[in-house]
Amino acid sequence: MLSIDPKELTTPKLHGYLQSAVAPRPIALASTLDKEGRPNLSPFSFFNIFSTNPPILIFSPSRRVRDNTVKHTLLNVEDNREVVINVVNHAMVEQTSLSSTEYAAGVNEFEKAGFTMLHSDIVKPLRVKEAPVQFECRVNQVIALGTEGGAGNLVLCEVLKMHIDESILDENGTIDQYKIDLVSRLGGNWYSRSRDGLFEVEKPLTTLGIGVDAIPAFIKESPVFSGNDLGKLGNTETLPTDEEIDIFVKGSFEAKALLSADDEEKKLLRAKEYLDNNDVATAWKLLLAQQ
Repeated sequence: MLSIDPKELTTPKLHGYLQSAVAPRPIALASTLDKEGRPNLSPFSFFNIFSTNPPILIFSPSRRVRDNTVKHTLLNVEDNREVVINVVNHAMVEQTSLSSTEYAAGVNEFEKAGFTMLHSDIVKPLRVKEAPVQFECRVNQVIALGTEGGAGNLVLCEVLKMHIDESILDENGTIDQYKIDLVSRLGGNWYSRSRDGLFEVEKPLTTLGIGVDAIPAFIKESPVFSGNDLGKLGNTETLPTDEEIDIFVKGSFEAKALLSADDEEKKLLRAKEYLDNNDVATAWKLLLAQQ
């Protein structure tokens, strides 16, 4: 057995071991407002429920390992003492991952991830309409666990109001675990679907995806693509050039046939197949190719 003294490891190495061993972890998609009242949205897997009476949820926006900076969410809860915690199911996991992109302060991750903003009843931060359960919370306390990169900050949240999508309830009015279809985080790019097992989502660590808001309307408005599809497309850092698209079309008999047939639905459906196989680059080339 490998025995390790945490003090003998680099912080990134220790971070990897901890996240891979203490898993799966539920995901808090935390919505906050900055001092100027601008929305911010970010997911955290250091999260759980710790009390029922009073109802207390705790999540931890850790200091970044690479440069010891703090996240916008932490600054916002320290300033405004309110947060909405949205739970994450499989239908929204790609968009949730996209919302973790480190956009500049003031950038609205709701728009970048393609989520719908809902006003809350008690607190000022907005809710995520697509989340099956949303908790409006008051921040009772923020506990800093250290000052170095990787140190957590426990945000103790008291639930003031819950919102539950009725479609996830069973005949007795309780949450059906199959219908809610929750996902959780493990180490690396790994996630777990509560009703189906392991899968991977590429995490945007250093890249800045174009965001769902930059996707052309004919794609966003098509019923062919799900929120997860849009999340994959929005996680692309740059779109293919005209030259790359031209090379793709000239080298693909299938692409030529789809374009010459002038059947937009078949083109979109084929692009979705590429997305289902995680070939996002080819999906973009086909979507942007002209007849």
